[in-house]
Amino acid sequence: MRSETQIDILLADPHLAPELKNIAQKVKNSERITFDEGVLLFEKGDLGYLGTLANYIREKRHGDFTYFNRNFHIEPTNLCVYDCKFCSYSRLIKQRAEGWELTMEDMMNIVKKYDGQPVTEAHIVGGVLPQYDFKFYTELFRAIKAHRPELHVKALTPVEYHYIFKKAKLSYADGMRLMKEAGLESMPGGGAEIFHPEIREKIAADKCTGEQWLQIHEEWHKLGMRSNATILYGHIESYWHRIHHLEELRKLQDRTGGFQTFIPLKFRNKDNQMSNVAEVSVIEDLKNYAVSRIYLDNFDHIKSYWAMIGRDTTQLSLAFGVDDIDGTIDDTTKIYSMAGSEEQHPAMSTRELVDLIKHVNRHPVERDTLYNVLTDYNNYDFSAEEKEAGFIALPVINEGIN
Repeated sequence: MRSETQIDILLADPHLAPELKNIAQKVKNSERITFDEGVLLFEKGDLGYLGTLANYIREKRHGDFTYFNRNFHIEPTNLCVYDCKFCSYSRLIKQRAEGWELTMEDMMNIVKKYDGQPVTEAHIVGGVLPQYDFKFYTELFRAIKAHRPELHVKALTPVEYHYIFKKAKLSYADGMRLMKEAGLESMPGGGAEIFHPEIREKIAADKCTGEQWLQIHEEWHKLGMRSNATILYGHIESYWHRIHHLEELRKLQDRTGGFQTFIPLKFRNKDNQMSNVAEVSVIEDLKNYAVSRIYLDNFDHIKSYWAMIGRDTTQLSLAFGVDDIDGTIDDTTKIYSMAGSEEQHPAMSTRELVDLIKHVNRHPVERDTLYNVLTDYNNYDFSAEEKEAGFIALPVINEGIN
């Protein structure tokens, strides 16, 4: 049954609460829902109702198309000057023996590992340390582009840029302009966590504020460039904190149009200072995807990060507003594996990603970072490639998302 029919059946349900029916009608009419209606979706919307609305929006925008890319991650270090309570990945400088610090040569060797392979994106993000400064990253970006000009550099979050620019005595506007000139092409969405200071000050008090995170993205968007956004959900926040976060993103997107994709990131409680906080259920994960799709009416894409939530939940998410599942990753990220995610060595071949998407009757499409379609895999014949290579090698390295 197609989504148009499902939403009509929902609207005809005499038992549906009037306020929920009003939201459903708004969704069908492509009208924006309010802050209070967003909170109401979390509090009163059951899973079937939310899935119907989110899938309607997803299919109206993208049909059955489900996007992925061939990417790898570079995680320069897991040492960090900041002490985020939810983080299982980072180690403080005093814990240096438990971490890693890659050199410029180390990072370029990771890039060169993929020479001759059809990867399209290098995703670079990690901890914050003094030696990874403005000079280091501008030289790294230039070196990557000199070695492989067509490789898209998606790198660093506002948490890193805030620290780098402050140390270099640069404004956000000047700093982002100079990063672009050095070869930066887009920004991942990490470091957003929860914008509201009531929660942010409890879980990540010493890094950039939510307002500063938004300011850095806005300066990047003013340059005509694109970025992603995230939320860290499922810990000590309330539903209204989540909607406040989405509202701040929606307002910035109204001004700039620079965000491409929103990626909800689930709090995982292994080996961090918030291990006493229970993780939320898969049902809550799916509700969060759905509400995000409904509320962020000016975002093109909602992504589920398969390395974080696992393959089964990723497949389920494709019926709750999600149209993108990230990329091949090639076991190059440790951010969520160290936090106890289902995927301890996250890597999938192109064929595995295609099969995962097809098994839930969606249409697999390989994209580049900016969502240009590279290959339509719906009727793709892998036999020639498999005969030549035995398998399809896919991209990967060390890092988390966004």
